[in-house]
Amino acid sequence: MIHILSSASASGSLRFALKEMGLDKKERIISFNDTFSIGPVWRLNEEIGVKSRDEWMEQSMSDKFFEYNGYREHFEMVMNQIKLIPEGEHVTIWVSDNAHEQTGMRYIVHLLKEKNIDITVINTTEAYKELLQVKKVKYTILHTGEIPPEKLQIIYEQDFGQFFTLFTDHDREEIEREWLSLGESQETLRIWRNGRIQSITEDYYDDFIVKKAKRLFGKHNEFISVARVIGEVLGHLEQYVGDSFLEYRIRKLIDAGVFELEGDLKARRFYSLKLTSY
Repeated sequence: MIHILSSASASGSLRFALKEMGLDKKERIISFNDTFSIGPVWRLNEEIGVKSRDEWMEQSMSDKFFEYNGYREHFEMVMNQIKLIPEGEHVTIWVSDNAHEQTGMRYIVHLLKEKNIDITVINTTEAYKELLQVKKVKYTILHTGEIPPEKLQIIYEQDFGQFFTLFTDHDREEIEREWLSLGESQETLRIWRNGRIQSITEDYYDDFIVKKAKRLFGKHNEFISVARVIGEVLGHLEQYVGDSFLEYRIRKLIDAGVFELEGDLKARRFYSLKLTSY
């Protein structure tokens, strides 16, 4: 079995779970360290698309204090690992109901196209709801990385329940069509809505950020750490886009004069902000 995931946090938890089950020497993990809900995926199956995504990530997700490096090398390494999976293997893709992992899953299936490989998809959102939901507590996971190793183990030890899907040829063809459609989009933000990936403009959450900032400031519009503002927004966001994307949009709002800056933008811990009009 080869497990493929879209983020380092999820793969770390699964690696620990496999070790607890005594499967770490028998089963292999391949993982991107990415957030596929943000950034361009235009022609990502080609060199020009990989370069475009790399450049966007460098310009948008890095800061002046921590030098950006290694993103493209790691991305291409994982992409090639997936492409080199031999015929006859069984691949399991772990995915939850968010644009990040759903986009990643479609990309992974595309990389495996025309290969005689069984592909099983585990929907961790459905599995968590079915197996691990605490009674009278309504909680929906935003991404697989939120699930601790012991709970991933419970999910994996199930006997292929309703949240395990073995893709048919028809399923793979449909996923391939969806990927090719995504690959034509020029948008740099995607959300999961009504069971589908929707591409939207990257300023989609700007008003939401301002609204939650106002709530945090309360009656006193004083300078507050940008980390607190990001935390407030993350706590109410029903999509998974990552904190770095929110900081990227906050910096755009600073440039637009919506927020006033105090400190140095070279890293998150060095600056605070407040609304220019309140």
